[in-house]
Parts: sequence; structure tokens; C-alpha cells
Amino acid sequence: MPRSRRLVLPTVLGLAVAGLGFYALNSVSNPLEEKVIDRSTTPLLLALDDLHEYHAATGTFQVVVDQERDTPWVPAAISGERTQLLATGTVDAYVDFGSLDTDGVQLSADGKTATITLPAPELGDASVDPAQSRVLDRDRGIVQRIGDAVENDTTDDTALYRSAERRLSSAAAASDLLHRAEDNTRQMLTGLARSLGVQRVTVTFAADPA
Repeated sequence: MPRSRRLVLPTVLGLAVAGLGFYALNSVSNPLEEKVIDRSTTPLLLALDDLHEYHAATGTFQVVVDQERDTPWVPAAISGERTQLLATGTVDAYVDFGSLDTDGVQLSADGKTATITLPAPELGDASVDPAQSRVLDRDRGIVQRIGDAVENDTTDDTALYRSAERRLSSAAAASDLLHRAEDNTRQMLTGLARSLGVQRVTVTFAADPA
């Protein structure tokens, strides 16, 4: 056999073996590769509650909470803190249908006219959305910064968020959210009654006890 053929044959066989080895290594999973084993439990139903509140309107509000804490007779650069929080949240206006009884719905003998009396709309609790809120600025004195370094920055903005919720609730009370809830509820019930054959529908709301 010529010398060139004797050199080519081992080379080809070597490349073939190397290729098969590379394929085998890539086909078999890495024995050191991290695997995730999910041992989570099945969700457990704790309770089922019927909802008796019709959420008729939602308002989205935004406020900047600017709070400053000073130490008397000490410069703010040494001891003090000022934080500005941009908070965005929502407040729902709802009508409580749970207290609605047979006296609240008056239907004429021919079934063509209905009068519905509902309690006044109420405002739910303000809910600040953390994803849409952020701290704009935080200015601390030397004492506070040293304390953060020692305690690994255990900043607690709970008080700021609670203040934001109170301000959002006040803004909702001053808005037309309750009036809009009345309009939306009236439209919803009117459309529902007419779909049942009632031609004339009157929806009234009791006076707000507040």
C-alpha cells in the first residue's frame, strides 16, 4: 500500500472516532448539571365567599409623599432624614347588594315598571401599587447612613406607604368617584331589567350615612 494511503486511513479513522466522541458528550446530559425538583404542594381551597359588592367604578390616583424627620438642635447633615415617595394606587367605589331585600325592589303588577332602591355607594380602601411607585429621593444624615451600614440597610418604608394610602383615600373622597359609581350601577341595573322585559326602570340611592 502506498505511504500516502497508509497516512490518510488512520487520519480519517481518528477524525471519525473524535466526531463520535463529541456527539456522545453532547447527547448525554452533564452529570454535574443542576436539576430543579419541584415538591410544591397542591393549592388548598380554604374558603369560598359570595361577593355581594358591585364594584362600579375605579379611580387611579398619584401623590408625592414628602416626609422629613429631624433631630432637634442637630443639623440635618448630621442627623435627619428626608424621603420623597411617588405613590400610584387605586380606590374602588362599590355598592353593597348584600343588604338589599325585597323592599328594595318594587315591581308593578304588569311587570313593566320597576323601582330599585339601593344603599349609597361606598369607597373601598386605597391600594398602592408597588410596581408603579418608587422612592424619588432619600437624603440621610451621617448618623442614619452609619446605622444603615451597620444594619445592612434595613430601610422600612411602611409608614410612607400608609401615608400615601391615606392621601389617596382623601383624594378619592374629593373626586366624583361616588357619583360615577351611581351612574354605572344605574346603567347596569337598567340594562339588566330591560333585558327581562321591564320597560321603565328607576334606580335610586339612599342618602350617604356619612
